[in-house]
Parts: sequence; structure tokens; C-alpha cells
Amino acid sequence: MTIQQIADQLVKICRTGEWGKAQQELYAPNAISIEPEATPAFDKETKGLPAIIEKGKKFDSMVETMHSITMSDPVVAEHSFAAVLVMDATMKGHGRMQMKELCVYQVKEGKIVEEQFYM
Repeated sequence: MTIQQIADQLVKICRTGEWGKAQQELYAPNAISIEPEATPAFDKETKGLPAIIEKGKKFDSMVETMHSITMSDPVVAEHSFAAVLVMDATMKGHGRMQMKELCVYQVKEGKIVEEQFYM
């Protein structure tokens, strides 16, 4: 797949909230996920596809109700792409909130090797 095809596919899947499907289909086994900051729920950096998939499951378990998910069309460069993700969710024990992140992805040899989120 081209980087444009990878970006389009990731956005398409993420708009449905199926993070695990996107990760299994598009990520390299040694991918890295970087959060804006370490939190009690998540480390600053998660290494390896199995750990990234578990992080996604943990996030899903923290959501009481996902009201909406929107993701912009990707902006694609030679080896990276970015999109804005907005989630309106009621989080268990924290109430309803809107989360907005800039998601930046690095691609190498047809697979996503790094994702980094900015608030």
C-alpha cells in the first residue's frame, strides 16, 4: 500500500472506533505509541504491537459511552501523515468530555511504525 492508502484506511477504520482492527492491519510488529504525557492510566511510551493493542482495549474499558468520533481527512507527506481525532465520550468516573488530539503517524516499509498524539 502507498502511504496515502495507509492513511485513508487508518482514518476510515478509526472513524468507527475499531482501534484494534486498524492496529492489526496497518501497524508494524515493533511499532511505538507515544502519548502527550504519562498518566496513571497510560505510560508516555508503549512499545510493540501487542502492548499497543492492549492499550487500546484499556482505553475502551474506560469509556462508559462513546457519543461520537470524528477524524479529519489525513494530511500526507513522504513518510508520515497526520489527522485530527475528536472523541465525545462519557468516561467511567469522570463524566462526559470532548477529547481532541493531533495524531501523527510515521510509516516505513508499508507499515505504521510510530504514532504520536498531541493535545
